[in-house]
Amino acid sequence: MPKKQFYRNQAETIIKKLQSRNMEGYYCENREEAKAKFMELVGTIPKSISYGGSVTVDELGLKEALEAAGHDVIRRENYKTPEEVKACYAKQAVSDVFMTSTNAITMDGELVNVDGRSNRVSLILYGPEEVIVVAGMNKVVTDVEAGIVRTRNFAAPPNTVRLNCDTPCAKTGKCGNCLSNTICCNIVVTRASRVPGRIKVILVGEELGF
Repeated sequence: MPKKQFYRNQAETIIKKLQSRNMEGYYCENREEAKAKFMELVGTIPKSISYGGSVTVDELGLKEALEAAGHDVIRRENYKTPEEVKACYAKQAVSDVFMTSTNAITMDGELVNVDGRSNRVSLILYGPEEVIVVAGMNKVVTDVEAGIVRTRNFAAPPNTVRLNCDTPCAKTGKCGNCLSNTICCNIVVTRASRVPGRIKVILVGEELGF
C-alpha cells in the first residue's frame, strides 16, 4: 500500500538521523510487531519498568505484557498520598527502563514533548538507564516548530479531555495559550543522547495515541 511505503520511507530517513544523534531507531509495520520489538529490547532478565502517561503505551498493552513476562512495572496509580507519590518518583528515577511515547518526532530525528508536571520529560532526560519511545507515524512532523504546534493543538486538547482538565482547549479543541491549569508548562526538545543508545525509538506504521 502506498501509505505503508510512505511510512517506511519516512521511518528510514528518521532512523538514520537518530543514529547521528546517538539514539537507536527501529521501524515496525504494525502494533503487534512494535509490541514484540519492545519486549525484545527489554529482554528476558527481570527489570524495573517505569512509564509516563501515554495512550500509546496503553493501546499496545505494554504494562500487562511486561508484568506477564516477570518484569516489575512501577504502577503509578497505586501510589495515592503525597508521600507515596514522592516515593514512586524516586523509584521511577532509578528504574532500569522508562517507557513512553513522544508528542512529536521530527524528520531530522528530534523528539518534541510538552508536559505539565513534567515527570515524563524529566525521566526522558535523566535517571533510568534506558528510555524506550514508541510512536505511531502520525507523530512525525517536519521540524521542531511544527512539533510544538502539533502538540499544543492536536495532542494536548484530547489529553485535557482524557484527564478532565479545566482548560480552554478541553472545551474548544484548540490551544488557548492558557496559563491557569495548563498542562503545557515545559517544552523539551531532545536533539541528541549524551549516552549512546540510551534512548531507543520504535516507529510504528499506524496511528497511535494523540
